[in-house]
Amino acid sequence: MTQQRGEHAPAPAQFGPGFVLYSRSWCHLCEDMLAALRALEPPGQPFDVAVLDVDADPALLARFDELVPVLYGDPGQPELCHYFLDEAAVRAYLAACAATRAAS
Repeated sequence: MTQQRGEHAPAPAQFGPGFVLYSRSWCHLCEDMLAALRALEPPGQPFDVAVLDVDADPALLARFDELVPVLYGDPGQPELCHYFLDEAAVRAYLAACAATRAAS
């Protein structure tokens, strides 16, 4: 897991699907969402997950405060889900990533 604090969303992963999880310390929903996301990883192919602490950045805190956890695939696109993992949305994002890689 890539953990960055106080930064805005990084670019999506170059080689596989990447995610950005806006989170905060001591948040059981945040921990649950990360665990549920990790449970979807194919064996031997971990996802790149940037976990950003909203409390470390005033702009992120203003944007996401009570919504955390918030999960994005591509930070330039709408969120995949917040509060709880939306497995269907994550699987659709993964399928779109696979289709994009296959077309390249």
